[in-house]
Amino acid sequence: MTELKLTLENLKDCFPASFTEEQKAKAQTLFLKKLSLAMHTSYQGKMQTVPKAGIWGFNWFNVWYTPGVSSVSTTIRDNPDSSFQLSNRSNLVAVVSDSTRVLGDGDCTPPGGLGVMEGKAMLMKHLGGVDAIALCINNRDENGKADPDRIIEFVKMLEPSVGAVNLEDISQPNCYKVLDTLREECNIPVWHDDAQGTACVTLAGLINALKLADKKIEDVKTVLYGAGSSNTTIASFLLQSGLKPENVIIFDSKSGLHIKRKDLESNPNEFKKWELALKTNPLCIDRIEDAMKGADVLIALSTPGPDTVKKEWIKLMNSKAIVFVCANPVPEIYPFAAKEAGAFIVATGRGDFPNQVNNSLGFPGILKGALMVRARKITDAMAIRAAHSLADFAEKRGIDKDNILPTMDEIEVFPQEAADVAMQAIEDGVARIQLTWDEAYNKAKQEIDESRAVTALLMKEGLIKEPSRDMINNIFTEVIRELS
Repeated sequence: MTELKLTLENLKDCFPASFTEEQKAKAQTLFLKKLSLAMHTSYQGKMQTVPKAGIWGFNWFNVWYTPGVSSVSTTIRDNPDSSFQLSNRSNLVAVVSDSTRVLGDGDCTPPGGLGVMEGKAMLMKHLGGVDAIALCINNRDENGKADPDRIIEFVKMLEPSVGAVNLEDISQPNCYKVLDTLREECNIPVWHDDAQGTACVTLAGLINALKLADKKIEDVKTVLYGAGSSNTTIASFLLQSGLKPENVIIFDSKSGLHIKRKDLESNPNEFKKWELALKTNPLCIDRIEDAMKGADVLIALSTPGPDTVKKEWIKLMNSKAIVFVCANPVPEIYPFAAKEAGAFIVATGRGDFPNQVNNSLGFPGILKGALMVRARKITDAMAIRAAHSLADFAEKRGIDKDNILPTMDEIEVFPQEAADVAMQAIEDGVARIQLTWDEAYNKAKQEIDESRAVTALLMKEGLIKEPSRDMINNIFTEVIRELS
């Protein structure tokens, strides 16, 4: 391997010719995990704090700190909203997690989510020009049980310091209570990326997949496999976008959701599932095999695979079947296996396979748009508008069955998404600031470009050191040996 920038293409070129597609997929996963651990060890994380104001001499300390800064304190005291102009609050997001559901790894203890939360902060800065801080909190009681009320209290206490809060990797049902409470009781946007972010990007991908399959959302039969915060929110967004409830069947770990599931009706922790059970699956189908017969769309966000979704199920689907298998770190079925079973379009949550459906396409632009107009909340309409923004961007530059969404390196998509979200916030009446679309776009683009320029300058000057090529090659060789 000679390329420092790792992509699916050059990785594949380095695999032994004897490797099967499944071996290559396993090797990619293992290599990326080992490389990630080595890189995080080398850099000791991903984020640092850098001033955005200069120090041109000793007296500038007196301007930025005491005695000059007293005027800032008293101005904010007299007008709390001026904190948005006089501090970085207007462009600062807190990424808050209790680490009870980290990717596909479950409860990782309070500090276990730091790698993911720093990753969110890194993507916000690089893709959205937004500053973010990773905050993993200990909300466990004396018995080790995670308490949602402690998260709620923490965020309310934190609110005066930030412009928005991104909730992440909080297990259900706690995540529902935390989001629903904070959305209503805070005066800044509180966003649950696992739910709203994933739903936004899934909707964007499905919009373009349906175009390529020449199908309409109001006509398709759709199966959602998994009923966690992601898929329940996806179901809500799809229903708001024209999917007919009678054409939807949702599965949790027990069976299909439907009106006969009295275990859901009697369980207050399952209210989100029960709401969907009352609307969908009127035939009360319980078996996944029965649900998959003639299905046009499968959206799986359940247990990581690769054998969670069976090839036999996909073979039961309609022609030009659309399969989204988005569990991390390993999809419920590998894309090559899904296509062997007859799938027309396959998407996963990973960037080393085609059609990455990942909320990294959503939250940088959505949060940027909300912050620019100082929105009080992020409405469903704002997230759905972002989905159409992503889909429109991809369609304009060209889509095909292996390319239904923008990728994270198509940086120009993010200011467009931010501007579209800002306009929807104004339309929804949750914005404190009025901007035109062009003003929002130009502001977002400038700040994203400046953010990326700072990182590029640090890399160029050697202040962010280049990884060792030998170390990367050694890790790759180790993986090949393990799997040969």
